[in-house]
Amino acid sequence: MIVIARNRAAAFDEGALSGFELTIYQKKKNSSVEYEYDSDNTLLFELQMRTHIMESSLALSQSGVYFAGFKDSQCNEAYWHHTHQGRFQLKAGVSAQDAIRDIFRNGNLYAFECSTAIVVILYKAILESIDPKQFDRLFSDLLLFDKTYNKNLHLNDRTNIEEAVTGDVLYFDNPEFSPLTPWWRGQNAIKIENGLYYGHGHGTGIVSAEEIIAVLNLFRKPDSTQSAFLTQTFVHPNFSFFSRFQSNIQEKPMIAKIGAWTFVG
Repeated sequence: MIVIARNRAAAFDEGALSGFELTIYQKKKNSSVEYEYDSDNTLLFELQMRTHIMESSLALSQSGVYFAGFKDSQCNEAYWHHTHQGRFQLKAGVSAQDAIRDIFRNGNLYAFECSTAIVVILYKAILESIDPKQFDRLFSDLLLFDKTYNKNLHLNDRTNIEEAVTGDVLYFDNPEFSPLTPWWRGQNAIKIENGLYYGHGHGTGIVSAEEIIAVLNLFRKPDSTQSAFLTQTFVHPNFSFFSRFQSNIQEKPMIAKIGAWTFVG
């Protein structure tokens, strides 16, 4: 159920939503879980940012970025300081938006593992969704590592995988991974359209859940019996928080209220 400004009877015109946005909207609307928004704009911002997460996933998959563990990671040192832990620290005087965009423009200069890839995608989606000047202000000390470290992504935890929609970050666990390939202990993945996921790594990319599990199962201990599996937990950015930082000049939908109905144009 979608609740806008605490009004459970609020009606919302779906006609101006893209097919992609409409699919997400209808799943949330028809859910037994209550999704509350303080305004129509906040709901629309989430739908648009989820679109940017999917688009950023597709863009990173085509960028030429390599897969590497933390100790073998690489970056463009014109923008980033490469720390000994394999982290990428934004250099002093460098714009955060320019540094994030460089990963997508010059992917062949970068190598990192799947958790960092997820963080990069989320930052790119935020950049495309808010005022770029606000992005530079919010992330002036940007450090790319994994999603646990990046608290400024304001990630919300969820536990019912049936509620996951496009733009959510899921995790495939490989409980009996081989100690010879510890980077295959699991796979972070972003849910995209039509039952597909983006997972950064050898043999994954834009694939189905079954294909991710099949790859992970190749890297289990000898005589292992437990298959890799999609866990129940997932995360997504706090869309409401980031909606505060939209540019005044960004194109926004026209919203009109007539009685109980909200029309979007």
